[in-house]
Amino acid sequence: MTTPTPAAPQGGPPPDDAAAGDRLAQVLPIAVTASLAVELAAGIVCWRDAPDGRGGDPERSVEVLLVHRPRYDDWSFPKGKVEPGETLPECAVREAAEETGLRVRLGRPLPTVRYTLPDGRPKEVAYWSARALSGGRPRAGEVDQTTWLSVRAARKRLTRDDDAALLDALVGRAAERRLLTRPFLVVRHATARPRQAWTHADADRPLVAAGRRQALALAALLQCWSPDYLLSSPWLRCTETLAPYAASSGARIRTKGGLSEDGYARDPRKAARHAQRLVEREQATALCTHRPVLAGVVGTVARAGTDEVRDALPDEDPFLDPAEVLVAHVTRRSGQRPTVVAVERHAPHR
Repeated sequence: MTTPTPAAPQGGPPPDDAAAGDRLAQVLPIAVTASLAVELAAGIVCWRDAPDGRGGDPERSVEVLLVHRPRYDDWSFPKGKVEPGETLPECAVREAAEETGLRVRLGRPLPTVRYTLPDGRPKEVAYWSARALSGGRPRAGEVDQTTWLSVRAARKRLTRDDDAALLDALVGRAAERRLLTRPFLVVRHATARPRQAWTHADADRPLVAAGRRQALALAALLQCWSPDYLLSSPWLRCTETLAPYAASSGARIRTKGGLSEDGYARDPRKAARHAQRLVEREQATALCTHRPVLAGVVGTVARAGTDEVRDALPDEDPFLDPAEVLVAHVTRRSGQRPTVVAVERHAPHR
Protein backbone atom coordinates (compact mmCIF):
# COMPACT_ATOMS: atom_id res chain seq x y z
CA MET A 1 0.00 0.00 0.00
CA THR A 2 1.46 3.33 -1.06
CA THR A 3 0.33 6.34 0.94
CA PRO A 4 1.21 10.03 0.98
CA THR A 5 4.41 11.09 2.68
CA PRO A 6 3.97 10.62 6.44
CA ALA A 7 3.98 13.47 8.89
CA ALA A 8 6.63 13.58 11.59
CA PRO A 9 5.86 11.58 14.73
CA GLN A 10 4.64 13.45 17.78
CA GLY A 11 7.39 15.63 19.19
CA GLY A 12 9.44 15.54 15.97
CA PRO A 13 9.96 18.30 13.40
CA PRO A 14 7.35 18.86 10.69
CA PRO A 15 8.08 17.08 7.40
CA ASP A 16 9.42 18.65 4.25
CA ASP A 17 6.12 18.70 2.40
CA ALA A 18 7.21 20.27 -0.86
CA ALA A 19 6.15 17.21 -2.82
CA ALA A 20 3.85 15.43 -0.40
CA GLY A 21 0.67 16.33 -2.21
CA ASP A 22 2.00 15.48 -5.65
CA ARG A 23 2.57 11.83 -4.96
CA LEU A 24 0.24 8.96 -5.61
CA ALA A 25 -1.90 8.01 -2.65
CA GLN A 26 -2.83 4.48 -3.63
CA VAL A 27 -4.93 3.44 -0.68
CA LEU A 28 -6.53 0.09 -1.35
CA PRO A 29 -9.68 -0.93 0.51
CA ILE A 30 -8.93 -2.80 3.70
CA ALA A 31 -11.46 -4.58 5.87
CA VAL A 32 -10.59 -4.48 9.54
CA THR A 33 -10.08 -7.87 11.17
CA ALA A 34 -8.98 -8.90 14.60
CA SER A 35 -5.70 -10.24 13.22
CA LEU A 36 -4.63 -6.93 11.61
CA ALA A 37 -1.53 -5.70 13.41
CA VAL A 38 -1.79 -2.07 12.34
CA GLU A 39 -4.81 -0.11 13.52
CA LEU A 40 -6.10 1.89 10.55
CA ALA A 41 -7.97 5.17 10.76
CA ALA A 42 -8.80 8.13 8.56
CA GLY A 43 -9.62 11.79 8.98
CA ILE A 44 -9.88 15.17 7.34
CA VAL A 45 -8.60 18.70 7.62
CA CYS A 46 -11.70 20.66 6.66
CA TRP A 47 -10.95 24.18 5.48
CA ARG A 48 -12.74 27.26 4.19
CA ASP A 49 -11.90 30.78 3.10
CA ALA A 50 -11.78 33.13 6.06
CA PRO A 51 -14.65 35.65 5.99
CA ASP A 52 -12.22 38.55 6.34
CA GLY A 53 -9.21 36.81 4.83
CA ARG A 54 -6.75 38.58 2.59
CA GLY A 55 -5.56 36.75 -0.47
CA GLY A 56 -2.01 35.51 -0.69
CA ASP A 57 -1.33 34.72 2.97
CA PRO A 58 -2.85 31.37 4.00
CA GLU A 59 -2.17 32.16 7.64
CA ARG A 60 -4.89 34.83 7.38
CA SER A 61 -7.03 33.73 4.43
CA VAL A 62 -7.75 30.11 5.46
CA GLU A 63 -9.73 28.73 8.41
CA VAL A 64 -9.75 25.08 9.56
CA LEU A 65 -12.21 23.10 11.64
CA LEU A 66 -11.05 21.62 14.96
CA VAL A 67 -12.85 19.26 17.32
CA HIS A 68 -12.49 18.80 21.06
CA ARG A 69 -12.60 15.32 22.57
CA PRO A 70 -13.44 15.43 26.29
CA ARG A 71 -12.19 11.89 26.84
CA TYR A 72 -8.64 13.02 26.02
CA ASP A 73 -9.17 16.76 26.61
CA ASP A 74 -7.45 17.50 23.30
CA TRP A 75 -8.06 19.58 20.19
CA SER A 76 -7.53 17.80 16.90
CA PHE A 77 -8.93 17.20 13.43
CA PRO A 78 -11.90 14.86 12.86
CA LYS A 79 -10.75 11.25 12.56
CA GLY A 80 -11.63 7.71 13.59
CA LYS A 81 -11.03 4.01 13.11
CA VAL A 82 -12.00 2.15 9.97
CA GLU A 83 -15.09 0.00 10.37
CA PRO A 84 -15.40 -3.50 8.87
CA GLY A 85 -16.08 -3.41 5.14
CA GLU A 86 -15.13 0.26 4.86
CA THR A 87 -12.46 1.96 2.74
CA LEU A 88 -10.26 4.69 4.13
CA PRO A 89 -11.93 7.54 2.18
CA GLU A 90 -15.36 6.36 3.34
CA CYS A 91 -14.09 6.28 6.91
CA ALA A 92 -12.81 9.86 6.65
CA VAL A 93 -16.14 11.14 5.30
CA ARG A 94 -18.19 9.21 7.87
CA GLU A 95 -16.09 10.41 10.78
CA ALA A 96 -16.42 14.00 9.59
CA ALA A 97 -20.20 13.66 9.52
CA GLU A 98 -20.38 11.99 12.92
CA GLU A 99 -18.06 14.41 14.71
CA THR A 100 -18.99 17.70 13.01
CA GLY A 101 -22.34 17.15 11.28
CA LEU A 102 -20.80 18.20 7.95
CA ARG A 103 -21.12 16.37 4.66
CA VAL A 104 -17.75 16.89 3.02
CA ARG A 105 -16.07 16.36 -0.33
CA LEU A 106 -12.53 15.07 -0.08
CA GLY A 107 -9.72 17.03 -1.66
CA ARG A 108 -6.05 16.17 -2.03
CA PRO A 109 -4.52 13.54 0.25
CA LEU A 110 -2.46 14.86 3.13
CA PRO A 111 0.48 13.10 4.81
CA THR A 112 -0.35 9.91 6.66
CA VAL A 113 0.27 10.08 10.41
CA ARG A 114 1.90 7.09 12.08
CA TYR A 115 2.38 6.54 15.79
CA THR A 116 2.35 3.84 18.47
CA LEU A 117 -0.65 3.20 20.69
CA PRO A 118 -0.25 2.78 24.47
CA ASP A 119 -0.56 -1.01 24.06
CA GLY A 120 2.35 -1.04 21.60
CA ARG A 121 0.36 -1.50 18.41
CA PRO A 122 1.20 0.76 15.46
CA LYS A 123 -1.51 3.07 14.15
CA GLU A 124 -1.79 4.77 10.77
CA VAL A 125 -4.20 7.62 10.06
CA ALA A 126 -4.79 8.63 6.44
CA TYR A 127 -5.85 12.25 5.99
CA TRP A 128 -7.39 14.34 3.24
CA SER A 129 -8.08 18.02 2.88
CA ALA A 130 -11.83 18.55 2.60
CA ARG A 131 -14.52 21.13 1.94
CA ALA A 132 -17.99 21.16 3.46
CA LEU A 133 -20.90 20.58 1.06
CA SER A 134 -23.67 20.87 3.64
CA GLY A 135 -24.21 20.96 7.37
CA GLY A 136 -26.15 18.93 9.90
CA ARG A 137 -26.15 17.78 13.49
CA PRO A 138 -23.14 15.88 14.81
CA ARG A 139 -23.73 12.57 16.53
CA ALA A 140 -23.40 12.81 20.30
CA GLY A 141 -20.35 10.98 21.54
CA GLU A 142 -16.64 11.59 21.43
CA VAL A 143 -16.75 15.28 20.46
CA ASP A 144 -18.29 18.01 22.61
CA GLN A 145 -17.06 21.13 20.76
CA THR A 146 -16.21 22.18 17.21
CA THR A 147 -14.72 25.49 16.13
CA TRP A 148 -13.43 27.23 13.01
CA LEU A 149 -10.09 28.93 13.61
CA SER A 150 -7.55 30.81 11.56
CA VAL A 151 -4.40 28.87 10.74
CA ARG A 152 -2.44 30.80 13.35
CA ALA A 153 -5.03 30.23 16.05
CA ALA A 154 -5.41 26.55 15.11
CA ARG A 155 -1.68 26.01 15.35
CA LYS A 156 -1.76 27.27 18.94
CA ARG A 157 -4.87 25.27 19.83
CA LEU A 158 -3.85 21.87 18.41
CA THR A 159 -2.64 19.43 21.05
CA ARG A 160 -0.49 17.04 19.00
CA ASP A 161 2.61 17.91 17.00
CA ASP A 162 1.61 15.60 14.15
CA ASP A 163 -1.66 17.52 13.73
CA ALA A 164 0.38 20.72 13.45
CA ALA A 165 2.40 19.04 10.70
CA LEU A 166 -0.83 18.32 8.82
CA LEU A 167 -1.74 21.97 9.12
CA ASP A 168 1.67 22.94 7.73
CA ALA A 169 1.07 20.65 4.74
CA LEU A 170 -2.30 22.27 4.07
CA VAL A 171 -0.82 25.76 4.32
CA GLY A 172 1.98 24.82 1.94
CA ARG A 173 -0.51 23.81 -0.73
CA ALA A 174 -2.52 26.96 -0.17
CA ALA A 175 0.63 29.03 -0.61
CA GLU A 176 1.25 27.24 -3.92
CA ARG A 177 -2.39 27.91 -4.90
CA ARG A 178 -2.88 24.17 -5.23
CA LEU A 179 -5.19 23.55 -2.30
CA LEU A 180 -8.54 24.29 -3.93
CA THR A 181 -9.08 21.41 -6.37
CA ARG A 182 -11.97 19.58 -7.98
CA PRO A 183 -12.05 15.83 -8.62
CA PHE A 184 -12.13 14.12 -11.98
CA LEU A 185 -12.84 10.42 -11.38
CA VAL A 186 -11.94 7.79 -13.96
CA VAL A 187 -13.84 4.53 -13.37
CA ARG A 188 -13.34 1.17 -15.03
CA HIS A 189 -16.65 -0.66 -15.26
CA ALA A 190 -17.35 -3.45 -12.77
CA THR A 191 -17.01 -7.16 -13.54
CA ALA A 192 -19.16 -8.13 -16.53
CA ARG A 193 -20.22 -11.43 -18.00
CA PRO A 194 -17.34 -13.03 -19.96
CA ARG A 195 -17.38 -12.42 -23.70
CA GLN A 196 -17.26 -16.12 -24.45
CA ALA A 197 -20.38 -16.69 -22.34
CA TRP A 198 -22.42 -13.99 -24.10
CA THR A 199 -24.04 -14.58 -27.49
CA HIS A 200 -25.77 -11.22 -27.97
CA ALA A 201 -24.40 -7.78 -28.87
CA ASP A 202 -21.33 -6.87 -26.86
CA ALA A 203 -22.90 -3.51 -26.02
CA ASP A 204 -25.60 -5.37 -24.10
CA ARG A 205 -23.26 -7.54 -22.02
CA PRO A 206 -24.31 -6.98 -18.37
CA LEU A 207 -22.58 -7.11 -15.03
CA VAL A 208 -22.44 -10.43 -13.23
CA ALA A 209 -23.63 -10.74 -9.63
CA ALA A 210 -20.16 -9.87 -8.30
CA GLY A 211 -20.10 -6.84 -10.58
CA ARG A 212 -23.44 -5.64 -9.29
CA ARG A 213 -22.11 -5.89 -5.75
CA GLN A 214 -19.05 -3.90 -6.84
CA ALA A 215 -21.32 -1.22 -8.32
CA LEU A 216 -23.26 -0.94 -5.06
CA ALA A 217 -20.03 -0.60 -3.07
CA LEU A 218 -18.70 1.86 -5.64
CA ALA A 219 -21.67 4.14 -5.01
CA ALA A 220 -20.56 4.60 -1.40
CA LEU A 221 -16.96 5.21 -2.46
CA LEU A 222 -17.90 7.80 -5.09
CA GLN A 223 -19.85 9.74 -2.46
CA CYS A 224 -16.49 10.70 -0.95
CA TRP A 225 -15.93 13.03 -3.94
CA SER A 226 -19.62 13.55 -4.83
CA PRO A 227 -19.31 13.96 -8.61
CA ASP A 228 -22.16 16.04 -10.01
CA TYR A 229 -21.57 15.32 -13.70
CA LEU A 230 -21.44 11.68 -14.86
CA LEU A 231 -20.26 10.64 -18.33
CA SER A 232 -20.19 7.04 -19.51
CA SER A 233 -19.85 4.71 -22.41
CA PRO A 234 -23.40 3.89 -23.55
CA TRP A 235 -22.69 0.17 -23.23
CA LEU A 236 -24.71 -1.57 -20.52
CA ARG A 237 -21.88 -2.69 -18.27
CA CYS A 238 -20.70 0.91 -17.87
CA THR A 239 -24.09 2.47 -17.22
CA GLU A 240 -24.90 -0.35 -14.77
CA THR A 241 -21.66 0.46 -12.92
CA LEU A 242 -22.69 4.07 -12.32
CA ALA A 243 -26.41 3.40 -11.83
CA PRO A 244 -26.37 2.89 -8.02
CA TYR A 245 -24.44 6.11 -7.47
CA ALA A 246 -26.70 8.00 -9.88
CA ALA A 247 -29.78 6.71 -8.06
CA SER A 248 -28.47 7.70 -4.62
CA SER A 249 -27.10 11.11 -5.64
CA GLY A 250 -29.65 12.24 -8.20
CA ALA A 251 -26.94 12.82 -10.81
CA ARG A 252 -27.83 11.98 -14.41
CA ILE A 253 -25.72 9.60 -16.49
CA ARG A 254 -24.81 11.08 -19.86
CA THR A 255 -23.35 8.80 -22.53
CA LYS A 256 -20.91 9.27 -25.41
CA GLY A 257 -20.30 6.65 -28.10
CA GLY A 258 -16.64 7.65 -28.29
CA LEU A 259 -16.14 6.09 -24.84
CA SER A 260 -17.32 2.65 -26.00
CA GLU A 261 -14.87 0.02 -27.19
CA ASP A 262 -16.09 0.29 -30.79
CA GLY A 263 -16.04 4.07 -30.72
CA TYR A 264 -12.50 4.09 -29.38
CA ALA A 265 -11.35 1.62 -32.03
CA ARG A 266 -12.79 3.84 -34.76
CA ASP A 267 -11.37 7.11 -33.44
CA PRO A 268 -9.31 7.17 -30.22
CA ARG A 269 -9.24 10.98 -30.28
CA LYS A 270 -12.89 11.18 -29.26
CA ALA A 271 -12.31 9.55 -25.88
CA ALA A 272 -9.39 11.90 -25.24
CA ARG A 273 -11.55 14.91 -26.11
CA HIS A 274 -14.34 13.76 -23.78
CA ALA A 275 -11.82 13.33 -20.96
CA GLN A 276 -10.25 16.72 -21.63
CA ARG A 277 -13.63 18.43 -21.40
CA LEU A 278 -14.16 16.90 -17.98
CA VAL A 279 -10.70 18.00 -16.84
CA GLU A 280 -11.67 21.52 -17.85
CA ARG A 281 -15.19 21.40 -16.45
CA GLU A 282 -15.68 23.54 -13.33
CA GLN A 283 -17.39 20.86 -11.25
CA ALA A 284 -16.76 17.41 -9.80
CA THR A 285 -16.98 14.84 -12.60
CA ALA A 286 -16.77 11.09 -13.19
CA LEU A 287 -16.21 9.10 -16.37
CA CYS A 288 -16.87 5.36 -16.71
CA THR A 289 -15.41 3.37 -19.56
CA HIS A 290 -13.76 0.12 -20.66
CA ARG A 291 -10.26 -1.28 -20.19
CA PRO A 292 -9.20 -0.70 -23.83
CA VAL A 293 -10.34 2.93 -23.65
CA LEU A 294 -8.45 3.72 -20.44
CA ALA A 295 -5.22 4.29 -22.36
CA GLY A 296 -6.69 7.35 -24.03
CA VAL A 297 -8.36 8.67 -20.88
CA VAL A 298 -5.34 8.18 -18.60
CA GLY A 299 -3.18 9.73 -21.32
CA THR A 300 -5.30 12.86 -21.10
CA VAL A 301 -4.76 13.01 -17.34
CA ALA A 302 -1.02 12.61 -17.90
CA ARG A 303 -0.88 15.48 -20.39
CA ALA A 304 -2.64 17.75 -17.89
CA GLY A 305 -0.54 16.58 -14.96
CA THR A 306 2.63 17.63 -13.21
CA ASP A 307 5.80 15.55 -13.55
CA GLU A 308 4.99 13.86 -10.23
CA VAL A 309 1.51 12.98 -11.45
CA ARG A 310 2.84 11.49 -14.69
CA ASP A 311 5.26 9.37 -12.69
CA ALA A 312 2.45 8.16 -10.43
CA LEU A 313 -0.11 7.26 -13.10
CA PRO A 314 -0.61 3.65 -14.26
CA ASP A 315 1.12 3.37 -17.61
CA GLU A 316 0.26 -0.08 -18.92
CA ASP A 317 -2.74 -2.27 -19.61
CA PRO A 318 -5.05 -2.92 -17.73
CA PHE A 319 -4.47 0.49 -16.03
CA LEU A 320 -7.26 -0.16 -13.48
CA ASP A 321 -8.97 -3.22 -12.04
CA PRO A 322 -12.73 -3.69 -12.51
CA ALA A 323 -14.64 -1.03 -10.51
CA GLU A 324 -11.40 0.71 -9.51
CA VAL A 325 -11.31 4.51 -9.46
CA LEU A 326 -8.52 6.88 -10.41
CA VAL A 327 -9.06 10.22 -8.65
CA ALA A 328 -7.38 13.17 -10.38
CA HIS A 329 -7.26 16.41 -8.40
CA VAL A 330 -7.49 19.36 -10.78
CA THR A 331 -6.64 22.98 -10.05
CA ARG A 332 -6.84 26.01 -12.27
CA ARG A 333 -5.20 29.38 -11.87
CA SER A 334 -6.74 32.42 -13.46
CA GLY A 335 -5.90 32.61 -17.15
CA GLN A 336 -4.16 29.22 -17.19
CA ARG A 337 -5.07 25.75 -18.35
CA PRO A 338 -6.19 23.25 -15.67
CA THR A 339 -3.47 21.17 -14.04
CA VAL A 340 -3.77 17.77 -12.39
CA VAL A 341 -1.71 18.22 -9.22
CA ALA A 342 -2.31 14.86 -7.50
CA VAL A 343 -3.79 11.43 -8.19
CA GLU A 344 -4.87 8.51 -6.05
CA ARG A 345 -6.43 5.10 -6.72
CA HIS A 346 -9.15 3.33 -4.79
CA ALA A 347 -11.29 0.25 -5.20
CA PRO A 348 -14.58 -0.39 -3.42
CA HIS A 349 -14.56 -2.95 -0.64
CA ARG A 350 -15.04 -6.40 -2.13
